[in-house]
Parts: sequence; C-alpha cells; structure tokens
Amino acid sequence: MSASAPNAFLRGGPDHCDHKRVRYVRDVRDTYKLPVGHAYEHFRPTDETLEHQAGTLRIFEWVTRTYVAE
Repeated sequence: MSASAPNAFLRGGPDHCDHKRVRYVRDVRDTYKLPVGHAYEHFRPTDETLEHQAGTLRIFEWVTRTYVAE
C-alpha cells in the first residue's frame, strides 16, 4: 500500500462531506479533522472496518464541527 492510499471511510456528518468519504488518514488512531470551507468536520476512529475497492478501510464516525478563528 502506498503512503497516500485510502485507508479510512468517514461515516456520518453533513452531506457536504459525501464526496470526501474515502480518505488517506496519516494516523488511524487519532481524530481526523476534515477542512471544509471555514470549518473542520471531526471524525473519531472506530474499531470497525469496511471492505472497499480501495482496500480495507478503518471507519471514522463524525462527532462535531468547529470553526476556524479569524
């Protein structure tokens, strides 16, 4: 597997994340922050996996949104 091959699936959260569900996450043990506009969608890793055409993906569950300070 290459260093940037998809290894995570982002479950839940707002619809604007739909086209960004399959991702490469550097550390699958930490919460992943997906930048979207002036906010971050936060996804927490679970123990679940999903078989996908990209391979076995760790499932991350949406937990919250935070906004970038100006």
